[in-house]
Amino acid sequence: MITMKFVKNIAIALAAVAGLSGAALASAGADKHPMEMEWEFSGPFGKFDLASTQRGWQVYKQVCSNCHALKYFHFRNLSEIGYEENMIKAFAAEYTVAGDIDDAGDPTERAGRPEDAFPSPFANENAARASNGGALPPDLSLIIKARHDGANYVFSLLNGYEDAPAGHEIPAGKHYNAYFKGGAIAMAAPLSDGVLEYEDGTPATQEQMAKDVVNFLTFVGDPHMQTRHQLGVAIVLFLAFWAAVLFLSMKRLWKPVKEGKNFYEGK
Repeated sequence: MITMKFVKNIAIALAAVAGLSGAALASAGADKHPMEMEWEFSGPFGKFDLASTQRGWQVYKQVCSNCHALKYFHFRNLSEIGYEENMIKAFAAEYTVAGDIDDAGDPTERAGRPEDAFPSPFANENAARASNGGALPPDLSLIIKARHDGANYVFSLLNGYEDAPAGHEIPAGKHYNAYFKGGAIAMAAPLSDGVLEYEDGTPATQEQMAKDVVNFLTFVGDPHMQTRHQLGVAIVLFLAFWAAVLFLSMKRLWKPVKEGKNFYEGK
């Protein structure tokens, strides 16, 4: 038989669990949903904002590339966002990559070429961790695809640095960011107003740089998206045209039958 005391004890236990869960979530700092932004690349008709994507390339080169690699990105892909061949060659030549083994069996280095992948800023994983307090900076090639609601998440994360709320302890060497799981992130705020000067004269505000680098990283993760969307639209229009032709042809062929005439007599 269920007594009032039993019900009361159950209620107290549930309240305690709820309180502990709430405290855990508050401590985790992982309950802040990413900001909802409008992106030109979204949807079946999405396309890249070329000017913004080029500025994002500048942000990556001057800020992000100090810690983060793009191991699946090749310099030649920059042609998809409007860079000409001579410019791409110049970009690649700014970097040194591993060359062939020489006659003595020793490794060599050479200037980068358009077919090369973007080189990592660190020689290996241990070097990357040693330079970042034990944390391993993630490769950004597929970061937008790898994270749920990736574009909004990365944009929010880059703009989400703030002072930790009261009672939220941040370990030494960490920084508070409500959009990061757990709230404590090893990466210091990478962007701030005026940290670089855009080549096209656009004001380099923190929010603008975050938007531009998200556009660039979306492009890196899917460099042929715009071409694929354009091809998809063309195919849909082609199929729609022939569907209309076949429909009208069918109506013409079956019209005599519906009128009770001999199929072969036509009119």
